[in-house]
Amino acid sequence: MSPRFLTALLLAFVATAGQAAPFTPKSDSEVVERLPASATDPQVRRVDALRKQLAARPDDNGLRLDIARRYFEMAMAQGDPRYIGYASAALLPLEKTAPNDASYWLLHGLLQQYSHDFPGALTSLHKASELQPQNPEPVAWRAAIDMVEAKYDDALGECTRLVTLSTALLAQGCTAYVQATTGHLQEAYDALAKEYESAKPVVPELALWVDTRLAEMAIRLQRPAVAEAHFKDALGQNVTDQFLLGAYTDFLLQQRRPQEVMVLLKDWERSDILLLRLALAGKAAGDSRAADWASQLRDRFVAAAQRGDRLHEQEAARFELDVEGQPDKALAYASRNYTQQKEPRDAEILMRSALAANQPKAAQPALDWLRTSHYEDAGMATLATQLAAKGAGK
Repeated sequence: MSPRFLTALLLAFVATAGQAAPFTPKSDSEVVERLPASATDPQVRRVDALRKQLAARPDDNGLRLDIARRYFEMAMAQGDPRYIGYASAALLPLEKTAPNDASYWLLHGLLQQYSHDFPGALTSLHKASELQPQNPEPVAWRAAIDMVEAKYDDALGECTRLVTLSTALLAQGCTAYVQATTGHLQEAYDALAKEYESAKPVVPELALWVDTRLAEMAIRLQRPAVAEAHFKDALGQNVTDQFLLGAYTDFLLQQRRPQEVMVLLKDWERSDILLLRLALAGKAAGDSRAADWASQLRDRFVAAAQRGDRLHEQEAARFELDVEGQPDKALAYASRNYTQQKEPRDAEILMRSALAANQPKAAQPALDWLRTSHYEDAGMATLATQLAAKGAGK
């Protein structure tokens, strides 16, 4: 199993929300748009070469699967949903010709989860496991989806399955993510840090994922210096990853260091996730580019709404609340988003929006989750107290 693909898989644990809906070309040859990645990018050159081979061998199922997987990885790493469209186009001809191919069902499931078809994705991923029981990838992805849906017992069961299928570090990382979300934050941090240290040297992609997880836990443990050290270690792996950049720049924004955010993300306007961080940083710093970044995001969210795309709602809520200053619009987005996704950040934006819109009872689903999950976060505990003072929970 490619470490690069393993990392893309692991990144499902970071976030799957906030992606724009992909457009699927009708054929492999259709050119939707020239993508922004440089022609000198080795990933782009490799996929271009594979596409030329596919044109000569259109019935080569293995080649199609390779192309689809590479496009998926590029989308996860760079935040450009158009790569998902290309992956879907490459995979589509296999729908009827590869019913017993585990790799097909794995990739089909990954594309379904990207579009937030979680029931369909779980079905496909279970099919992949039936056909290839020793492959840890579909198991880890199912755990990721369970976490998004706040099905923690199911997620822990998948993590347990990973013990015999994968490395100890991957299994511990999976388990720690569940524990850190369900009231065992310090225990989860200590166990993962210990396993990480004993497993070194670790491939860069996996090291990036573990350091990002540890950094996020350290933030919640109110150890900002420790969190920053983990983030710096992750960045030092020299692996392109939009989710690491999103997590680190959120940390920098919390630390009131917007100038660093703008430097770090200067070439990342193509990613909605990171463009939002640019807009937030620009507003905080009073930068002249802030209005343009906000305008770009506004146009993208309007276009998404016109398409009926719901994949952007968590990010759109944050944009409306923190950039546009429109708490009612933010609450509408956050409430709809929470019916589908229930990760901590989804709960947080629902709570913040409800408080800002003076509609405290709208945050009740998030408050219920916070109480039953035993999630440990000082900021969210403060929000819960403020909402209760305004009548939530009564």
